[in-house]
Formats: sequence, structure tokens, C-alpha cells
Amino acid sequence: MDANHVSYILNELGEERENYFNAIAPPIIQTSNFSFKKVNDLRKALGDESSTFLYSRGLNPTVRILSQKLAALDGAEDCLAFNSGASAIFTAIFANIKSGDHIISVEKPYSWTQKMFNDILPRFNVTVTYVDGRDVDNFKNAIQPNTTLIYLETPNSWSFYLQDLKAVAQLAKEKNIITICDNSYCSPIYQRPIEYGIDMVLQSATKYIGGHSDVIAGVLCGSKIMIQKIFNSEYMNMGTGTTPFNAWLMIRGLRTLPLRLSQITATTEKVVKFLKAHEKVEEIVFPFDEDFPQYALAKKQMSGACGLFSFTIKSKSLKEAESFCESFRHILMAVSWGGHESLIIPGCASIGENEFDAENKDHRRMRMYVGLEEPEYLIKDLERGFERMNH
Repeated sequence: MDANHVSYILNELGEERENYFNAIAPPIIQTSNFSFKKVNDLRKALGDESSTFLYSRGLNPTVRILSQKLAALDGAEDCLAFNSGASAIFTAIFANIKSGDHIISVEKPYSWTQKMFNDILPRFNVTVTYVDGRDVDNFKNAIQPNTTLIYLETPNSWSFYLQDLKAVAQLAKEKNIITICDNSYCSPIYQRPIEYGIDMVLQSATKYIGGHSDVIAGVLCGSKIMIQKIFNSEYMNMGTGTTPFNAWLMIRGLRTLPLRLSQITATTEKVVKFLKAHEKVEEIVFPFDEDFPQYALAKKQMSGACGLFSFTIKSKSLKEAESFCESFRHILMAVSWGGHESLIIPGCASIGENEFDAENKDHRRMRMYVGLEEPEYLIKDLERGFERMNH
């Protein structure tokens, strides 16, 4: 038995079927509380909630099965499952800073990460410096005597910029700085930052882990010491853990994770090829496109690129850009990604109706996520959008 094999992790790890009637699928232990027959057993549980089932705000059997699987997928020692990706981000950062500290972050991280950096942490006298993460020297030059944390997001879910994980991790360790990486774009199937020396890795499990657009969750993985520290403080105090039912949904999602990513990847290649050749497309931004500026780095530290990319259409007006998106019959206009359905979100949705500038690529940019539909089905829908741009 290979304990590191993906098939073992997804289908067997943590599943002690003899403890629940030999059921193939684990049960949803939908309980808030656990009882004890011996006072000493209760005493031990009260002394260490991280190793005993006492109260489901801490440990729960269904959630624990999920956590074991997610830690193994990331190549980590331990894992905490959260009620959202934003919770995982907030808790991971808050647990590793104090008043007076300094953080270095990549430019334009996930919106709620940036809100935390800009609006919340300054209230606690914590400062943040944003850098272009494509050059490791930018991290080096931004280090201050009070820098305690470097925050990464590779690839970024809008610009798709990458950071050299190994180089940044090495720099951070030399300066005794903790590194955290948001790995939502790749999932642990296509990228494992811990193998490059990153201390903690997190992701929005709402995306590929859940995979069906029916659960909100987050994941944080790292060493036992780091995870234990967070569990005993921020995790328990904030009450941000996921629920047993959502954990069960994610366990179910994990069963088909490699298969879904394989299908999404194959379809994405065809859709990107179609768009890149289309006369009304000015530019494609996708890490595994050979024209992507960081293509070599993407191929080095990622084994796949999944279904999220952006492209710029040659629209001359806001009406053309809106007509393109509003003519789809199958591609849905919505945020997020990672589910079964294909999505698109136009850059012009973030500006006022009178602010459109045809010279600004961001106003003509579309972020698309390829789901589980057949490629021809999606390409036909995109063709419909291009046809309606001038109507």
C-alpha cells in the first residue's frame, strides 16, 4: 500500500469503515457534542481538544477524515478545514503577526485578502508592502527589520502572475520569515508549494475540492506545530471551522477530483486554441500558453493549469462588451470557479457605465472558467457571443 498515492488518499485514507458498519461512504457525524464515561477521559479532552472529540467547533470525525486527506494531498503534516477560503486566509495571517509587524504581499491578491491588509490590519499597527512577485528581488528589497510574513498567490486568479516558490521560500528562511501561499488556482493536484519550502499553503475549497458549486469552504495546511498553534488559538476562538455536512460534500468531491481536473484541462486547451485564433480576440492570458511570459516557470512548478484564464476582446464600446457576455446560452456570468459549470466575468462589470475606455485592456478583458461541458458546446456559445458583438 502506497500511503502517498493519490488514489489511496482520495478513497481510503482516514476511512476506518469498520467503525461505522463497513459503510463505503463515511457518515455525517452531525453532532455538536461528545460524551464520556470516565471523568479522567473528559479531563484529558478538556486539556487538549486537538486530539480528542469533545465539541465539534474543534474536532469532528467527518471533518477529521477530510483534513487527513487534504493534508496528504498537499504533502503537509496537518490541516484545518474552514467555513470559507476567506476564513482560512484571515486565520493563517492573523495567527502569525503581532502589533508592529510588517507583511510583504504580492500585488492585487484576492479581494478579501487585500481588504484585510488595507482596512483591518492597520488598526492593529501592522503594515503591508505590495510587490511585483514575478521578480524575487522585489521581495528581498522590501524586507524590513520587522517583516514576519510573506504572502504569495501563484498563479494570481486575475493577472495569472506567478512567483518562484523555491526562490522566495529560500529567501524567507534565511531571514526567519514565515511564508503562506494561496494555491486555489492549481489545487494540490497540480501544485504543491510545501515541496518548494513554503511554510503554509491554503486554498478555497469552494473551488476544485468541492467541485459542484454547492459548498463554501477553505483549507490551511502546514506543519503539526504551526497547525496546532492556530488550532489552540485563532481557530477555536473565531469558530471558523467547516460543518460536518460540508466536510462530507468535500469528501465526495475529492473522489472525482483528478478526473474532473483532467476533463477541464483537456477542454481548456481546445477553448484557448479557438480563442487565440479568433479575429476578435486581442490577447490570451493563460499560464500554460507558450506565449505566456512566465511559461517556463509555470511548467517547472505546476503540473497542470486547469480551466481559469482571461482573454481580451476587440470591443469598441461598452455595449459590444456587454452584448458579448449577455448573448451566451450556456456559459454563466458569475464570480468564482472550480465547479461543473463554465463561467465568465467581464472586466467592465467593475466600472461605471460612463467609465468604459476602449484603449484600456482591463475594460475589454474577460475572465473565463471552463467547466465540465464538452469543448464544442462551449466554443459554439463563444461564437454566438462574437456574432452578437456588433448587433
